[in-house]
Amino acid sequence: MKFSKFAQALSKWTGSPRTFLVAVLLIIVWACTGPLFHYNDTWQLIINTSTTIITFLMVFLIQNTQNRDTDELHIKIDELLRVSKDAQNAVLSLDNLDQKELHQLRKKYKAMGANEDVDHTQPFPEPLND
Repeated sequence: MKFSKFAQALSKWTGSPRTFLVAVLLIIVWACTGPLFHYNDTWQLIINTSTTIITFLMVFLIQNTQNRDTDELHIKIDELLRVSKDAQNAVLSLDNLDQKELHQLRKKYKAMGANEDVDHTQPFPEPLND
């Protein structure tokens, strides 16, 4: 089984209400056992270690599913841009732009959204006059 399929299935399972309820119940059981163990260091270490390990692993799981979702979204948007007559095909290659060029492009689209005078025929990014 590929990691992405495994991560997607695990993400779906861990994000379910049932899994959340199980986690809450485990915390309640742990808390109820406090008096039995006199709230000692081992009792605290059990929950601290468990939650740290789960959190550490979940970071990678969430990042994998987020990357996959982002890639899917980009592909869908790229397809919409490709079939639109009025779209600038140059936005299909935004991955190749540096941060300054992306900022310039964002400024151009903000101006378009505010109905300011922007030359829509110009390729982007346009040099800023700041």
